[in-house]
Amino acid sequence: MYHAGDTAVFGDMKLIGELYEPELACLPIGDLFTMGPREAAKAIRLLNVRHVIPMHYGTFPVLTGTPAALRSITQDILGLEIHALKPGETLASGE
Repeated sequence: MYHAGDTAVFGDMKLIGELYEPELACLPIGDLFTMGPREAAKAIRLLNVRHVIPMHYGTFPVLTGTPAALRSITQDILGLEIHALKPGETLASGE
């Protein structure tokens, strides 16, 4: 698992993907202080993950990125699953 915190996309995500081969990434998509869907899509490609939990979006009006926008931009990535969890929801292994 890779947790991006409040970062933007950066080139070393490719190195992280190659060295550690994460299956899941938690990526911000809010698009103000962090990545938006466009940058998160690039991070997904660099990390080569197949599961993504979007985060840091939808809590304030200025955070305009959405899971739907991320899905639209990444629809060409075969096998990618975007898990837009609601507060309190969990993601079990194998989901």
